[in-house]
Formats: sequence, structure tokens, C-alpha cells
Amino acid sequence: MKKAAGRMGRKRTSEKARMFRALMMLAMEANQVVGLRMMKLMQGGKRARREAELMVSEKMDAALQTGLSLVAGASGEQIIRRYRRRVAANAKRLAKPSTGRALKAPRRRRR
Repeated sequence: MKKAAGRMGRKRTSEKARMFRALMMLAMEANQVVGLRMMKLMQGGKRARREAELMVSEKMDAALQTGLSLVAGASGEQIIRRYRRRVAANAKRLAKPSTGRALKAPRRRRR
């Protein structure tokens, strides 16, 4: 009996450790996205406005989908996995170099 209880304890511990690791990875990845978004927002202009609108709509959509997933019986691990995929997609999109005029040198006026 003691061996069976010990194995179950290890299984729980490994599940908890896996969940903790996934949460920590999500926190680090999300922190990277926050930094990339801040750089985008500091540039200003239409692209920054569009990024701010996208950020708000993504958060609302994520909250709604998470709630629906919880009601449908999704595990915490499944929800974290979904968030990590979205965060990774945002990091990839935001890390692309901007091709807008914000990075180009200003034009000189002719006299």
C-alpha cells in the first residue's frame, strides 16, 4: 500500500511541476511580448493605434474562449497551451522588422 501511495504522490508532483514549468514559460514569453508591444506603441502612428486595438480585442477574445473552455471541461494545461500558442504568434508577429516610415529618415524639404 505504501508503494502505491508513493507513486501517486510522485505523479502528482510531476504534474504540478509540469504545470509550474508551463506557467513560468508563459510568464517569460508574455513578458517578451509586452516589451515588443511597448516598443511598437512608442513609435506612435497608425500602426501603434492598430496594435493597441488588436491587443484589447485579443484579450477580450482570450478571456471569452478561456471561460467557454473551462465550462466545457478543459484542463488548466490545455488552457495554458492555448495561451502559449497565442503569445508565440504575437511574439513572432511583433519581432518582424517594421517597414513603415517610422524607421526611415525624415525627408528634407527642397528650397
